[in-house]
Amino acid sequence: MQDNATEVTAAGIARLAGVGRAAVSNWRRRHADFPKPVGGTETSPSFALAEVEAWLRDQGKLAEVPLRERVWQQLAGHPEGPVTALVHAGCALLLIHDRPTDWLELSAGSDERLAALLPAALDQVITPRFGAPRERAVNTPTGPELLPSAPLLRGAAELAAESGARQTYEFLLGRHLDNNPRQYTLTPGDLAALMAELAGPARTSLDPACGTGALLRAVAPKPDQELYGQDSAPELAALSALRLALQGKAAVRTAAGDTLRADAHPTLQADVVLCHPPFNERNWGHDELAYDARWEYGFPARTESELAWVQHALAHLKDGGSAVVLMPPAAASRRSGRRIRADLLRRGALRAVIALPIGAAPPYNIPLHIWVLRRPEKAPAQPELLLVDTGALAGGGTSLLERSRELGGGRGGLDWQAVRTAVLDAWRPFERTGSAREEPGFSRAVPVIELLDDDVDLAPARHLPPAAAGGGTEQLADVRERLGETLRLTADLTPPETQPAQPVRWPLITVGELARGGALLLRTGGNGAPARVPVLTDHDVLAGTAPSGTLPEGEDEAVLVETGDVVVPVLGGGSIARVVDENTAGAALGRNLTLLRPDPAALDPWFLAGFLRGTANNRQASSYASTATRLDVRRLQLPRLPLDEQREYGERFRALAEFEDALRRAGRLGEQLVRGMYDGLTDGTVAPL
Repeated sequence: MQDNATEVTAAGIARLAGVGRAAVSNWRRRHADFPKPVGGTETSPSFALAEVEAWLRDQGKLAEVPLRERVWQQLAGHPEGPVTALVHAGCALLLIHDRPTDWLELSAGSDERLAALLPAALDQVITPRFGAPRERAVNTPTGPELLPSAPLLRGAAELAAESGARQTYEFLLGRHLDNNPRQYTLTPGDLAALMAELAGPARTSLDPACGTGALLRAVAPKPDQELYGQDSAPELAALSALRLALQGKAAVRTAAGDTLRADAHPTLQADVVLCHPPFNERNWGHDELAYDARWEYGFPARTESELAWVQHALAHLKDGGSAVVLMPPAAASRRSGRRIRADLLRRGALRAVIALPIGAAPPYNIPLHIWVLRRPEKAPAQPELLLVDTGALAGGGTSLLERSRELGGGRGGLDWQAVRTAVLDAWRPFERTGSAREEPGFSRAVPVIELLDDDVDLAPARHLPPAAAGGGTEQLADVRERLGETLRLTADLTPPETQPAQPVRWPLITVGELARGGALLLRTGGNGAPARVPVLTDHDVLAGTAPSGTLPEGEDEAVLVETGDVVVPVLGGGSIARVVDENTAGAALGRNLTLLRPDPAALDPWFLAGFLRGTANNRQASSYASTATRLDVRRLQLPRLPLDEQREYGERFRALAEFEDALRRAGRLGEQLVRGMYDGLTDGTVAPL
């Protein structure tokens, strides 16, 4: 069967050929034989993938479509949509994972034969993994449903032979989620891993709002493991089930439906419940569920949907089982929930409230909380609640900021390793003994009796003793000394006075012309990066900080920067260019960045970066939309100068860059000193004289 049913947009064609979308528009105008649109709209047409691939190859613009990209385009352009394609691909990959010889036999014939025979083979792996048809989220596709997917399934199998069935599905699902960020509320993998560690090992685990399965995926595998999930979106319940089944041998039971109104696992008593529930829902079933047996700790108010999820989690635990729930910070202090919070405390069900740094999970602009709960076998005699505040690990703290650096934290982003280590160092002693050593500004085990007032406010920051000002007077003295050294350095680096002179009229050449002549290489940031490789973002370039970003895993798409490369942000209208040094080399190039790799025999990198920063140069190369400014790097201009003269200019530009870095460092140290002095004067650790 031909795969002409698979369609690709202009953006997809650009990705296939490794060019910008403007180049695709030019091809459509200049080449009468360019494939005609087969779908889409007038402003966003789509084209048959097979026709596009053949045209690109005939024009010498494509030697061979990378397999990963071909399979992705087949999935993204599936006539029934990418979600259906993901389910079909996941089912086939599960067959390849569990019964590889069956797939080899089925795929030997035509697409029609494959689609006709595949449902029976799929049912033999789907039913043992996911349960009876009426109980599972993944239904066996029929032959007619599978026929349009046959080319995709063959491509996915070929990709699985290279990288494995699980890795293939993770790539396809990850690309789909990355391309549709507004459709899904995702739980970051590092946060999921922390929540699973707080919950502890389990044979039976439940996520009642499973989404894409990130939390259940983080649970450490055990023999005879059972993973249960439910989600109101049927497509997410199916994708989650396939993702979990491809991860190991666990029995997976996911279902679609409204968890609070129609619990799919009403009799389940799990070892662990992990949950990232929807926040601030008013229509969660308040009127219908007034007499539900789950409200053991009190009937939640209409505005307290999160406390309904907390009690749902507790209702599904065995005695002594653990639940870890991600919560909005307001749930710790809203007056409408104080009676339920009080009963959770009195009966020993709530063990810890952990405030995360801003940016840990969506919504990224607020510091979310983790609630650690346990179904008590008996009420403790003198219960305590562990309160932890990791907010300073976001990069704006004092003593905890230093702690983050000691734990290997970097600049410019959330250091999950530091957060994980700090939280578990506080939690594990408390879990063993029911109490923990107090750490000012970070953690404290608070007797429950102290919290049972009129508000029952459980926000950690309100009950923690303040940390020593700026990390203590010794650290303040160290900051003051470093600030003095930096200010002296800025004085030494201040550019010398220059005599007025008339503007020089050099002969100019554009970056595009230099690229065509081979004097430099132009690359743009990709949509993927190798695992554990830091990503240089446009924010890092603008702020002069270390690489701090992340991208979905993808070996083929990464552009790794090298020492001497020049990186330019293309959005925002600023005149910034950064020369990559040894500390940044090896990072992946992020989105909205253009990399220029000069030939050292023709171009000095500091000369190149310096002239790219000229205000007039940027103005003439920028275009303006209603909400943004975009820089066309190819239109930036440079003087035509011999290499020796380039190096003279390059040394001056390098000195200016060092001066700029020193000013940034002085600003950061000054802010830290001022903040520490304010804290010291207000808590009495610094005298006013």
